[in-house]
Amino acid sequence: MRIFLIGYMGSGKTTTGRKMASLYDCPFIDLDTRIETTTGKSISEHFILGEDHFRKVEQQTLHNASTDSKFILSTGGGTPCFQGNMDWMNRNGITVYLKLDPLSLFHRLKASKRPRPLLEGKSDDELLEFIKNNLAEREPVYRQARYQVKGEDLDVLSLVNNINMGERQLR
Repeated sequence: MRIFLIGYMGSGKTTTGRKMASLYDCPFIDLDTRIETTTGKSISEHFILGEDHFRKVEQQTLHNASTDSKFILSTGGGTPCFQGNMDWMNRNGITVYLKLDPLSLFHRLKASKRPRPLLEGKSDDELLEFIKNNLAEREPVYRQARYQVKGEDLDVLSLVNNINMGERQLR
């Protein structure tokens, strides 16, 4: 089983992915970490070279990272929205959208210690407005996921059980 977790930055994809990988007893892949490990450059360093550059590296890493038959992969927030990645993930596994409202994302991102190139230098008002606008642009792509779950107070065990039941019904 190949599961791709998608959603806006700060939606809990990495935390959820680690828990799911433990429950499925399979490898967990964080796409951003894989990019940094395989290229020797941070995400910020890739963005300095331009977002187009980063999105190409991201797509290549996504395709190369998913050669195993069983894994949980946490994407970057923009991964599904570029280079045909959403269609590719839907064809090559199960996609799960972790959906959070803009205010929840704002609070999570404000508290985050992880650097996020798209958010650097924004005031609180600018950050909230950016999240609202950017999420509105990305959400039509996110909604193409096979499963959509509310990210606030997510019960990972219930999610895993729902995926397992859904997959049994598809066979």
